[in-house]
Amino acid sequence: MPAVERPDMSGFGGPDDLDGALPWSWAEERLVANRNFWVVTVSGSGRPSAMPVWGVWLPEVERFRFSCAPTARKLRNLVANPQCVVMVDDTVECVSVEGRARIVDQDVELDVVAELLAAYLPKYWPDPAEHASSTAFLRENTLVDVTPDRAFGIIEREDDFARRATRWRW
Repeated sequence: MPAVERPDMSGFGGPDDLDGALPWSWAEERLVANRNFWVVTVSGSGRPSAMPVWGVWLPEVERFRFSCAPTARKLRNLVANPQCVVMVDDTVECVSVEGRARIVDQDVELDVVAELLAAYLPKYWPDPAEHASSTAFLRENTLVDVTPDRAFGIIEREDDFARRATRWRW
């Protein structure tokens, strides 16, 4: 469970104490339920890229996992620079997770693959009849595991913006 802190929001009248800070459960609820995530990567030369992905937040291990094509720019970027940001697609109740990505070795890390499939398949393909072909599709691609370093929660409503802004650190 990450530590709760406040981001520096002094310019917006944000408090220094934790009164009104968002609990981690607030962020986790949004991460688990979210369907389309934004993944932001940066190439070795510093060129940024933001792309939407399907993925899963796994609360049991506090990790974000997704798949992408072996030729995807985001994957090339992550190999050159594993630092990334994962965000939910909600711009009012925002959750942004900063972390480090790594490529999952599907032949060795069977438990990691199993965790991803157990969460991913029913989320995106609720019909179990589609799971075999969807599993094959995922295994043909590259699986990525993101370990969080810190996360931010912001509610983009006037009464909540600065007062509820929260940072979590692992």
